[in-house]
Amino acid sequence: MEILTPQDLKDQFKDPWIAPYKKVLTMVDQGMVELVEYHPCVSGSQWMVYQYKRSSDLVLDSKRDGYKHTYLLKVGKSDMNLKPSFKAAGIEEVSVEGDEVRVVHAGLAGAGVGAAMCRGMAQGVKRVELYDVGGGSKLGRAAVVTPVMEKIILGIDDTDTKEKGATWTLANNVGMELSKMGFEYLDHITVQLYPHNPNKTQNCVAIALVFAVKPGGKDELVEKATEILKKHTLSDDTSIAVLEGLKVPDKLREYGEAAKKSMIYLEETQKVAEELGIQLVEVTGAQGEIGALAALGLYNDVEEAAKVYY
Repeated sequence: MEILTPQDLKDQFKDPWIAPYKKVLTMVDQGMVELVEYHPCVSGSQWMVYQYKRSSDLVLDSKRDGYKHTYLLKVGKSDMNLKPSFKAAGIEEVSVEGDEVRVVHAGLAGAGVGAAMCRGMAQGVKRVELYDVGGGSKLGRAAVVTPVMEKIILGIDDTDTKEKGATWTLANNVGMELSKMGFEYLDHITVQLYPHNPNKTQNCVAIALVFAVKPGGKDELVEKATEILKKHTLSDDTSIAVLEGLKVPDKLREYGEAAKKSMIYLEETQKVAEELGIQLVEVTGAQGEIGALAALGLYNDVEEAAKVYY
């Protein structure tokens, strides 16, 4: 075994068949790890997403959004039987040790090059434990070691007025500002709510912003988001809802679905949030809590989030 940093890999492997990943992040919660990788190829990464879920029972889910692919993993070991084309690459082991996540990748031929060299050069990687280099017809195996991070989702609603403003764009700009402060801004989801709500500004949507933060960083993230929104919102009813971790509770999902199809009132919103231990923040007022909480319930299902019900 050889232990190499990203810079070591860049210095040692200058071959024209190596394409470094852009970034690798790992968020941890209750025996699960969400692995986010920014692949150098856009649609080309779909092959990896397909292969990983097919080859390893540690991969509970996998999906691609452009060149970002996301794997939901369980901690443990997998006895993979790699086979060219059919099961060409996967994850052998996932472990969390102190403040580090260790993910062992294995792949045949080009997938083996990706297992170590391509991933190992990415931003966010601390080091790689290189077992087999791979390439050609050979097996490649390596453990990619990254810092433990936590997943935080901010639901945001009610920032505009009938005269001006746009919640989805303001929320994105909040995410961009927070990324400049060192928070990893992963995603922005527009959630369509009940279109017949008489209190709506126009389209009736709420926004979920997804972040990876260092352990213990949630309070600062919420504080900074609140400050930015308070400075730029046009509404007296702007609110934030805060979800921690990798799972959406069933009751929260049900609440989000209900908010797409019917009127929801503040008392019910606050009751659901209290039962689930979800933090609600009045930025300028409480009314926005309704949509902000609903956005959390559907942030991980973008197709359902976008649907409109008549």
